[in-house]
Amino acid sequence: MKSKELFVDLRDRIVSRHKSGEGYRNFFAALKVPMSTVASIIHKWKKFETTRTLPRAGRPSKLSDRGRRALVRKVTKNLMVTLSELQRSSVERGEPSRRTTISAAIQQSGLYGRVARRKPLLSKRHMAAHLEFAKRHLKDSQTMRNKILWSDETKIELFGVNARRHVWRKPGTAHHQANTIPTVKHGGGSIMLWGCLGTGRLVRIKRKMTAALYRDILDENLLQSALDLRLGRRFIFQQDNNLKHTAKISKEWLQDNSVNVLEWPSQSPDLNPIEHLWRDLKMAVHRRFPSNPMELERCCKEEWAKLAKDRCAKLVASYSKRLEAGIAAKGASTKY
Repeated sequence: MKSKELFVDLRDRIVSRHKSGEGYRNFFAALKVPMSTVASIIHKWKKFETTRTLPRAGRPSKLSDRGRRALVRKVTKNLMVTLSELQRSSVERGEPSRRTTISAAIQQSGLYGRVARRKPLLSKRHMAAHLEFAKRHLKDSQTMRNKILWSDETKIELFGVNARRHVWRKPGTAHHQANTIPTVKHGGGSIMLWGCLGTGRLVRIKRKMTAALYRDILDENLLQSALDLRLGRRFIFQQDNNLKHTAKISKEWLQDNSVNVLEWPSQSPDLNPIEHLWRDLKMAVHRRFPSNPMELERCCKEEWAKLAKDRCAKLVASYSKRLEAGIAAKGASTKY
């Protein structure tokens, strides 16, 4: 018999003896094989119910278990460590230094490279206010939550980072005008917008925002937005704590018009569902590739009008989950 067949026969005999209740020491004496071999075969049979050679997932890694543990420890201690830094530390230990090998080892531990999200810098005071707000308003009724008119400002770039397009082209024609997207320095311009979730009015801010300009925007659009969205006269207006929003003339206008304002904790964009609506709008506008600020404004207003009402309703409904997430995070930033 060939050596492979002999080993298969040996494994079967060991398992057969083990099933009959015979001890490991008898295997060692009768079959004249090392005790470690007997123990390994029995362990494999107990775990996989077979002693046959199992198929491998791929080529064995050249990285040792010790090297893999060292990489995972380094990443766990510093989640922002770069692949280049991990590569250098691997070389210093005399381990394989290929970036793909290191990346695969880290991924096997359940850690994956992702773009870090940008979140506001929160102080202890911010976190305490955030937590207190979430706990207080989690008790609000759904009727009260449905009365909230969410507002915000955003900037939309003419040539934003999402302005990508795939084209079909022949080799050597990558630089032809038909196969390219025009770009200019410094983003090529942008526009500022004020809007209300729901979707209410969308207004382009054509000059530098001041308290007086903000008051005018409210005067021309806020009450009409609430009317369009059928929120009733006793709606609750949400705005962040920008200095223009909390200026004296802005507060006076809100008081004169009997507008109930939601007391808002600073640095809390993750509580405001309109942030996700801005993202939807920007993606839709960038797919149209406007070429100048006027066209950008037109695209914004057209796409704003197209935003689905059920999408807005889902964002409004997410408010309670945002509050719960804020409480779970003890006032720190959440996934929203």
